[in-house]
Amino acid sequence: MTNTLVSVGENGRGTENTRFNALRHGVLSRFVVLPWEDPDEYGMLLGSLVAEHQPCGPTEEHLVEELAGIFWRKRRLRLAETAAHRRGLEHTFSDFRGTANSALAHLGKSGRGEGVMEAVGTDPAQTGEELLDVDEDEAMTRQALDLLSSHHTDAYERAVEILREDTRDWWQELLTCDPCDLEEDEEPVNPTAEGLRSFLESKVLPWYESRRSKLDARPLVREQAFGESLDPNKLERLARYEVHLDRKLERMLSMLLRLRDLRAGDPAA
Repeated sequence: MTNTLVSVGENGRGTENTRFNALRHGVLSRFVVLPWEDPDEYGMLLGSLVAEHQPCGPTEEHLVEELAGIFWRKRRLRLAETAAHRRGLEHTFSDFRGTANSALAHLGKSGRGEGVMEAVGTDPAQTGEELLDVDEDEAMTRQALDLLSSHHTDAYERAVEILREDTRDWWQELLTCDPCDLEEDEEPVNPTAEGLRSFLESKVLPWYESRRSKLDARPLVREQAFGESLDPNKLERLARYEVHLDRKLERMLSMLLRLRDLRAGDPAA
């Protein structure tokens, strides 16, 4: 970082390194960097400005420090803007926000049950893989249904074996379920071909349709959540602060350049 700040000569007038160190530990520099920020990054920023403007005297040094502080605060402003979006994104996870409903409103569908957090946390590639998984799962289930429609004496046993493991586990849970735990509209199932067919047609096949609907809606829900993360009120305050910094930057830079011109003997300064 300081290798670029070379000596100004061997005439005893000091070095650019000495000047930079004095600036780095100056009055303003001590209060610019917050405890959780990296002082080395600020040092690199200040060092680059010192190397560019070559300040001479306390006034120019102060102006260079001011420039560094402005740039540092603009960097902090970008972090604040990102943080505001993250805060807004978190609010979309609430069911009361209705983010999923809004995402699907133009389709005339309800977004109830659509997980906003899940949609935000997955990318299109992952969603595509999950859709393929549903297709493979359904193909195995339909193969089992075809077998149940045959007249094989062992159709039930073979159909159970064909089912994917998680579907088979679901079926086994229903078989061993305590009748007292069943819903009002549910009846105990029997380990027969007819019982398995009823389970696959009434519960498993509709689940595939519901799952596909959620996966197809996921990109829309994701976009809606990202869009709702923008809070105009918060960003407006940040924008006003940025305008203040830009104006201050323009003033400081103008004064610094004018002082340099005066020092160089420019009569137009």
